[in-house]
Amino acid sequence: MKAFSYISPECFKLVEKQWPCIKNPTDAIVRVTLASICSSDIHIKHGAVPRAVMGVTVGHEMVGIVEKVGSKVRNFAAGDRVTVNVETFCGECFFCQNGFVNNCTDPEGGWALGCRIDGGLAEAVRIPLADNCLNHIPDNVSDEQALFVGDILATGFWATKISEITPSDSVVIIGAGPTGLCTLLCARLKRPARIIICEKDPSRRMLAQRICPEAIVVASEDLLPTVAKTCPNGGADRVIEVAGSDESFRLAWQAARPNAIISIIALYENNQILPLPQIYGKNLTFKTGGVDGCDCDETLALISEGKIDTTPLLSHRFPLSRVEDAFELFESKASGVIKTAIYPDRF
Repeated sequence: MKAFSYISPECFKLVEKQWPCIKNPTDAIVRVTLASICSSDIHIKHGAVPRAVMGVTVGHEMVGIVEKVGSKVRNFAAGDRVTVNVETFCGECFFCQNGFVNNCTDPEGGWALGCRIDGGLAEAVRIPLADNCLNHIPDNVSDEQALFVGDILATGFWATKISEITPSDSVVIIGAGPTGLCTLLCARLKRPARIIICEKDPSRRMLAQRICPEAIVVASEDLLPTVAKTCPNGGADRVIEVAGSDESFRLAWQAARPNAIISIIALYENNQILPLPQIYGKNLTFKTGGVDGCDCDETLALISEGKIDTTPLLSHRFPLSRVEDAFELFESKASGVIKTAIYPDRF
């Protein structure tokens, strides 16, 4: 089968691999019907994810149809339409029992797909611990509607959850890339007093305004003046940083009021310095880390009910045979690209 693989730093290629097979009784084989490229894949290419294994098939955003299950899989059967969680998790270790599935201690737990084990930018993928890591797609939800449930939508949902947003809050979201836009869609469900979203790119600002007309959408240079003008108490109550640059990290703590919560969701390629002398006395709470994708059934229900729609993020579509072109486009951020859908050549 065709599989888009991490050959070496700065080199991804579409190669031929064997069709995946059941290795453990808790595995499932999923035939991929739609996949996408994530900015985390770019970080792997640039060598910014040390745990990524050279030769691995990349990709962790996918939906598909179950083709085969291991003898211990109870919740899924051949023919089921499913989303795939970016994180594989056992459900039994200390971290899973406490809802921190990103830190699952199983050898194939945590962010394994497309990083340490073969992922979904391929014709098929083996899913370990399938009972925990797959979710049934409702009949009225299309593949395109469900595509981002297991990763960027899970991240946005989790980001708003850990930020403890209340109806009285002023919420700042820094970054209107794919994950930032998913965060915006989830933040609006909390009905805060105001949402300010900050983005450098004009086309992404336009998309953010279109999908959330009530939000205040600003360029980076206008964020702090806007916060000073519109937010009481000296800044935002909640800041969610999804952009992942030196500038956006700095803006996050600058935009926050004293005693605010700052959720750092972005994956950085460079170390960031916490300026303790400058923030001393602001009593800020920082929350960081990778998504704990425990709420995929809930987000699928919200999609089914028409309360979340991520399809406006799909700006380009490519067959798997042209995944190299799709990756180049996504990495360059050219032609107004937000997210690319990768579909099988046989469809």
